[in-house]
Amino acid sequence: MDGAIDLRLIITIGGILFSVAGAAAIGKMQIAAILSQLTDIESRLRAIDRRIDALDTVSEKQSEKIKIFSGMLSPEHLRRDNMVMASVLSDIEYLKKQSDKMVAMHNGSHPATARDHSK
Repeated sequence: MDGAIDLRLIITIGGILFSVAGAAAIGKMQIAAILSQLTDIESRLRAIDRRIDALDTVSEKQSEKIKIFSGMLSPEHLRRDNMVMASVLSDIEYLKKQSDKMVAMHNGSHPATARDHSK
C-alpha cells in the first residue's frame, strides 16, 4: 500500500467533497435567505424613516405654533394689550361726551344768519 490509492481513500475523499458541496449549497441558500430578510428589513426601515420625517415635520409645526401662542399670551403682551384697550375705551367715552355736547348745542334748530336775512 505504498503510494497506491485504495478504495477507502477514494471513499473518504468523495465523502469530504460531498460534505463540502453540501455545505456550500446550504451556505448559498442561507445567504439567499439572509439577503431576502435584509431587503425586507431595509424596506421597513425606509418606511419608518418616512413616518419619522413626517412626524418630525408635524412636531416642528406644532412647536412653532405653541411658541407663537405663548408669545401672544405672555403676561407682558396681555398687559400691553389691556393698556391699549383701556386707552381706546377712554377715548371712546370722551368722544361720546363730546358728541353729546355737540348734539345738545345744535338741538335741531339753526339760528338765523346774515344770509337768511338778505333773501
